[in-house]
Amino acid sequence: MFNSLSSKLQNIFSKLKAYGKLGEKQVEEVLREIRLALLEADVNFKVVKDFISNIKERAVGVEVMESLTPAQQVVKIVNEELTKLMGGVSNKVTFASKPPTIFMLVGLQGSGKTTSSAKFANYLKNMGKKPFLVAADIYRPAAIEQLESLANELGVSIYSDKKSGACKEIVRAGIKQAIREGSDVVVVDTAGRLHIDEEMMKEAREVKEATSPHQVLLVVDAMTGQDAINVAESFKEKLGFDGIILTKLDGDARGGAALSIRAVTKKPIKFISMGEKLDSLEVFYPDRMANRILGMGDVLTLIEKAEATVDLDEAERLVEKIRKQEFSLDDFLVQMQQVKKMGSLDQILGMLPKIPGMPKSAVSNIDERQIKKIEAIITSMTSEERGNPKIINGSRRSRIARGSGTSPGEVNKLLKQYSETKKMMKRFSNFGPRAKMDKKISPFFNF
Repeated sequence: MFNSLSSKLQNIFSKLKAYGKLGEKQVEEVLREIRLALLEADVNFKVVKDFISNIKERAVGVEVMESLTPAQQVVKIVNEELTKLMGGVSNKVTFASKPPTIFMLVGLQGSGKTTSSAKFANYLKNMGKKPFLVAADIYRPAAIEQLESLANELGVSIYSDKKSGACKEIVRAGIKQAIREGSDVVVVDTAGRLHIDEEMMKEAREVKEATSPHQVLLVVDAMTGQDAINVAESFKEKLGFDGIILTKLDGDARGGAALSIRAVTKKPIKFISMGEKLDSLEVFYPDRMANRILGMGDVLTLIEKAEATVDLDEAERLVEKIRKQEFSLDDFLVQMQQVKKMGSLDQILGMLPKIPGMPKSAVSNIDERQIKKIEAIITSMTSEERGNPKIINGSRRSRIARGSGTSPGEVNKLLKQYSETKKMMKRFSNFGPRAKMDKKISPFFNF
């Protein structure tokens, strides 16, 4: 989502390096470019005004003027102000001392509220909680069926009542069922509308008053830009909420909502959704997002994703095979499949620090479909061929190509890529035992 803004800011900062010292004139020029970049990214103009003012106050002072590295100091200031703009520190959810903790999710239709309810339940389940879903969106067609299907996929209990027309009664009954089943967290998917109206707000207030949720979370579609700010302000005024879930941050919108909504509403962004999968809900860390926007990467989130998805035993087995130089095509396939579990390649690359001078084509040319082709090619080989690719001659290449729906040239390309990877692996074979975390992230970096 922040690709355009990130690129513009990095270009602005690269120009700073040409200055040995920064005077007020140079700072003004930089701030003017930053202001334009933020406005083009659809950031609220009042937010931009305050943001630029805060940077200027610090950038024209001793902090920068007397610095040996003024350009780096300006980047540092922008990073810190971006972090402050988005909330400063992460604001994680808290739980009631006496369960169940009730979370009420609200928002407009199309914001991803129902899917976010399931993603949130999955997040809670991975925390060791026993979540319970309540399907109270009785107006959107198939909303209840969708949540039932997602709950079944997650192995999470759910309460629904397709005959009842009273949301608050459905929620009350759902909470009672959750208590009977011993669930410690209840996630309520409330009814939404295509736009804000008094009837929706009245119904949401009734549910809130009847159930006394511990936290109300507003689900907002980041793709809607400034409309997301208007929606958040209306919900704050007419209902009140405790935190925000921003969805569709993996889209190609300009990102203004993510940078503005905290400053306008004074409510923290608690989670962001970076994809369609049920495990794509992430805790929002303002400092990490600021680093991503400025091209500094987000290695901590990358490591956390690796911890959650990469099998440690498999990683240890792989490291041992690398030491013994027994890395096979089967291992090559396993390695890529583990990377896929961590998310799309675009997301993973977005968490790595940008390399100065790297052409954009180096990233844009990476095609997710190529991984599927590689999987098809390797699975079309016999176990003997995967264990010893040297026996793959012309006729075998043709057979593998036919079986995988590819060409002999693509099979050759894979074998060459595997050979180069294996050579690179040899450089790691003399290394001593690696830390647990290194083993978890090594498949990606080796690949």
